[in-house]
Amino acid sequence: MPVANYKQYCQMLDSAQRGHYAYPAANVTSEVTANAALWGFAQQKSDGIVQVSTGGGEFASGQGIKDSVLGAISIAEHIHRVAGRYNIYVAIHTDHCMPEKLNSFFVPLVEESERRVAAGGMPLFNSHMFDGSGIEDELDKDGKHITGSGLKKNMDLAVPLLERMSKIGQIIEVEAGVVGGEEDGAAGSDDTPSAKLYTTPKDMAYVYKRLSEVAGARYMFAATFGNVHGSYKPGVVKLQPGILRDGQARLKKDFGKDAHFDLVFHGGSGSSLEEIHETLNYGVVKMNVDTDMQYAFSRAIAGHFFTHYEGVLKIDGEVGNKKLYDPRAYLKLAETAMANRTKEACDALRSTGKTLFKA
Repeated sequence: MPVANYKQYCQMLDSAQRGHYAYPAANVTSEVTANAALWGFAQQKSDGIVQVSTGGGEFASGQGIKDSVLGAISIAEHIHRVAGRYNIYVAIHTDHCMPEKLNSFFVPLVEESERRVAAGGMPLFNSHMFDGSGIEDELDKDGKHITGSGLKKNMDLAVPLLERMSKIGQIIEVEAGVVGGEEDGAAGSDDTPSAKLYTTPKDMAYVYKRLSEVAGARYMFAATFGNVHGSYKPGVVKLQPGILRDGQARLKKDFGKDAHFDLVFHGGSGSSLEEIHETLNYGVVKMNVDTDMQYAFSRAIAGHFFTHYEGVLKIDGEVGNKKLYDPRAYLKLAETAMANRTKEACDALRSTGKTLFKA
C-alpha cells in the first residue's frame, strides 16, 4: 500500500487512541534503515511511522553535499516507492526541527509538498515536528523570567505553520517542556533543569487552546514527563506518566469531554514495559524509537566484523574474502537486525496485527 493519505493517517491516530496502542516512529538515515523499518512493520502487520531528522537528512544527502532537505526528500521518495509493496499503511514524518532551522529545513519541505499537491499529487511528508520547547522565557526589566512567555513564542510560531500545513493535509507535532539528554540535535541536554522535564496540565491546556485556533486541523503533542533521549540503564530515567493523565483530564475540564491530545512519547529507551503501557492508557499514539534502532543496526555489523576479522581485512599480505567485505554482506545483517527491533517495538506498543489496510 502506498504511503497513507491524510484521511488514512487520521484514521490511524484515531484507532490507536481508541484502542490504547501506539505506532513506533523509527528514525531512519538511509535507504537501508528505511527498508528495515518498513520490513519490520510489514512482518508484524502493523502500520507505522518512519521519520527523518535534520541530521538524518544531511547524512542521507552524502558527506560531499550535506543538504538536510535534499536528503530528507530522497528518503521520503524512496519510502513512497517501496511502501507500495507492503500491505500496511506508513506515514512519513520529520523529527525535531528547532526554530533556528525552520526556514532551512521545515519550510522548504512544506513547500515541496505544496508543489506536489498543486500538481494533483499528495504531500511528500504526512507530518512534521516543530520543536520550540527550547525557547526561553523573556526577562522583565528586573531580569526576572516572565513565566509562560517562552511557551507563547513556541505557539506563536507553531500556529501559523499548522494553518499552512492543514491546507494540504499535513499534521504538525509540537513539544512543550524539554526532553532531557541528547538525540541528533534535539533540544535537551544532560544539564536540563529538572522542572523543564515535566509539562504541566496548565501548559497542556494552553497548547491545546492555541492549536485549536486552526479549525479542523490535526496535531500531535509531545508532552514531557521525565523522558530522556539516549540509552540508559533501567531505573535511571524517572518517568511520571501520571502527568499525561492529569493533562488530558485538564483538557476535558476546560474544553469539553471530547477534548484530548494525540500524545507522543520521546526518549523511550530504558523505559519499562509497564511504564510504556501506562502511557498508552493516557493517549500516547506515537513513540519515537531511535537509540535502540541504532544499536541493533550497529551490533549486527560489529558481530560480522568480529566473527570474520580475517575475511573483512587484508592481513599479513592475504587478500581477505570479498564475499565478507562486500558491504551488502553486513548491511543485510544490519537491516534484518533493525527490522527485528522494529518488530519488538510493535509488540511493546501493541500495534502488532492492527493494520487498517484492507487488500
